[in-house]
Amino acid sequence: MRRFALALIVALLSPLFIGAAPRLSDDDAAALDAVSAYLNGITTLKGHFIQVDPSGNVEDGTFYIEKPGRMRFEYNPPIPTLIVSDGHTVAVANRRLNTVDRYPLWETPLNAILGNDINIRHSGHLLGIARQPGLFIVRLRTNQAKSKADLAITFSAPDYELRQWTVIDNQGLSTTVALRDV
Repeated sequence: MRRFALALIVALLSPLFIGAAPRLSDDDAAALDAVSAYLNGITTLKGHFIQVDPSGNVEDGTFYIEKPGRMRFEYNPPIPTLIVSDGHTVAVANRRLNTVDRYPLWETPLNAILGNDINIRHSGHLLGIARQPGLFIVRLRTNQAKSKADLAITFSAPDYELRQWTVIDNQGLSTTVALRDV
């Protein structure tokens, strides 16, 4: 549980880095524009999530997204964590310890999904893309210090619907959140 909490805090504290975008083919540029249009077209989403932390622990729960900037991740018991964003601040509550940690939304990887005017291709955050059968993966920088931390957002292809994201922290450890029943 401690590693999970640490990975979550590192992920939420990792601000987005603005850097040079990689060279893109016309097909890749069109795919990134389609992904941006999809993300900008979201007004609300609701579904379930499964989260796998760096130790392989699996947690699940229900998520709610209302753009711009609002979301709620309710973990199923026995996990005492609740994550809420009001559009400006992300609050991570531990109901068992009765604690709440707060972070500006713009400093978190969640901002890449919850923003209202997303343009991945021209944002300066793009590290690269990958294609796998039925999937399109966008890698974004999430740390100004140019450390190993980054974010991989996975979309279905060719319809470009959000499926999951993986945050890789400064130690190279991955936390993946997969969406289902959206």
